[in-house]
Amino acid sequence: MIRNSFLVLALSLGLMSTAYAQQPQWKIAGEKITSPWSEKVNPAEVLPEYPRPQLVRGNWKNLNGLWQYAVREKNAATPTSWDGKILVPFAIESGLSGVGRTVGKDSLLWYHTSITLPATMKGKKVLLHFGAVDWRTTVYVNGKEAGSHEGGFDPFSFDITSLLKKGAQEITISVWDPTDEGPQPRGKQVRQPNGIWYTPVTGIWQTVWVEGVSDAYIAGTTQTPDIDRAELTVNADIPGRQPGDVVKVTAWDGNTQVAAGDLEAQPVQLKIPSPKLWSPESPFLYDLRFTITRKGKVIDEVKSYFAMRKSSIGKDNNGVQRMLLNNRFVFQFGPLDQGWWPDGLYTAPTDEALLYDIAQTKAMGFNMIRKHIKVEPARWYYYCDKLGMLVWQDMPSGDLGNGWEMRPGIIDRATDKKRSAESEAYYRKEWNAIINTLYNFPSIIVWTPFNEAWGQFKTMDIAGWTIQKDPSRLVNTASGGNFYPIGPIIDLHNYPEPAMPDPAVYGDKRAIVLGEYGGLGLPVEGHVWQQKDNWGYQTFKNADDMFKRYSTFTDRLEELIRLGLSAAVYTQTTDVEVEINGLMTYDRKVQKVPAEKLKAVSQKLYNPALVTLKP
Repeated sequence: MIRNSFLVLALSLGLMSTAYAQQPQWKIAGEKITSPWSEKVNPAEVLPEYPRPQLVRGNWKNLNGLWQYAVREKNAATPTSWDGKILVPFAIESGLSGVGRTVGKDSLLWYHTSITLPATMKGKKVLLHFGAVDWRTTVYVNGKEAGSHEGGFDPFSFDITSLLKKGAQEITISVWDPTDEGPQPRGKQVRQPNGIWYTPVTGIWQTVWVEGVSDAYIAGTTQTPDIDRAELTVNADIPGRQPGDVVKVTAWDGNTQVAAGDLEAQPVQLKIPSPKLWSPESPFLYDLRFTITRKGKVIDEVKSYFAMRKSSIGKDNNGVQRMLLNNRFVFQFGPLDQGWWPDGLYTAPTDEALLYDIAQTKAMGFNMIRKHIKVEPARWYYYCDKLGMLVWQDMPSGDLGNGWEMRPGIIDRATDKKRSAESEAYYRKEWNAIINTLYNFPSIIVWTPFNEAWGQFKTMDIAGWTIQKDPSRLVNTASGGNFYPIGPIIDLHNYPEPAMPDPAVYGDKRAIVLGEYGGLGLPVEGHVWQQKDNWGYQTFKNADDMFKRYSTFTDRLEELIRLGLSAAVYTQTTDVEVEINGLMTYDRKVQKVPAEKLKAVSQKLYNPALVTLKP
């Protein structure tokens, strides 16, 4: 009995140690501060939510999790051995990747994983999707190249059906990212972070997933609302469509179908009876369904949604142009939102964390977010749509170096950047891809091609192209950048106090906005990226003094609204690395000023009596 007991115990311990050895070994790299959600990151189930709310299909598999990685010289062959495990989709420089390592322009970052496709994908066309990878990506499936992509902020996919084999599928990826040593859009990433410039982000930073589709499928849609005509214009991209395939779109208010159309000829206009308008106060979303039917059988079905809303300008009683939402003036007030995380850099640790920043911004009394020099995952915009948050979307900058004059109308101090043909092409390709990707999110009401002359080039051309690309939204040509006489908005940056361009000079043709102001800094001990040499536009020692200053700014905004101001952007939502200008700390553990106090002083800015529009 004793001998048998020892045998059972030994076997049990052996099985336990084997099981433990087989468990993924992962922990957060580095010793920097982390957000509360980092503790909820499970390597076996990382960001498991469906990543594409505007085009939902049921047959998919999430590939996030622990992959093998290696860093090798740029011209080296595919690795035969690996440096360790990396948690996808967190950039290799981040703590949540489990690595915390820089790469640089002279090296390639390699990934490798083995996957088994679900039985539901048997006989289907299989698509491999990437939410975003920074920057040049080449993908191999079972040793054969599936395709390559350049761009750090837009999603891409490859049809890997012809590369599949029986059993497990081997996926290998190489990524090259020159950060600030290349001509590509890269936002605020620099090799040597300081001030308003942050840690590099290399590699996969959004969800990776596979999807099984039929030979004909809905690859993408565009939907454009027109509240004045009470209709929605719909287009769909349908590769593989065969003669006789019936493609239908239906619009729904809950369980009630309100419109239907046949996509035989595109576009199709759906009449939306008595449309419920989307706004920050009432963010109503209609459901949208697409089906492909062949010989009476549905071979593809996707779900989406849309909102009826309008972004435009119009004159008030004093002849000053105002930004309008649904044909009425709504003062747009929100923070500059960088979208960085101390543990995940570009990537929020969890979906709950992604939602938190938006919900907290709403609780602070803001109705708008300026998404600054970054593009977020699709679920971020979905939450803005759901919560009723207006979004100004920046194009991530790159290729800096031209002259800047932040005051409109000064000649000879401002210059357009003379970019190389390669640099121009990267910008144009990615800006086009970003607009296409984000087009259907109703929360986005402003596109901003340039910020503060950071790589601003061929302004008249780029702004004109953007306006033509999407006439349904306003275009803020250069937020705080070099002024050119194009576009419906003129934008001034001024720190720390609010200010605005003179309505007597600019107001008859353009809506006047304050694209950045504030920057009131408050370091909070125990919640800073580094212990000293933190930076702010104006630094305070306590929250009370900071709030008093903030309140005087808000009082001044009320006066400026009466004079002609349409919108204001306060810097900023959170601290980011050494920049301590946030209303929250970088780790989101401290709200520097209670949200209810911030909301209380901002409510007067939304008073409709401040502005009267011309009839």
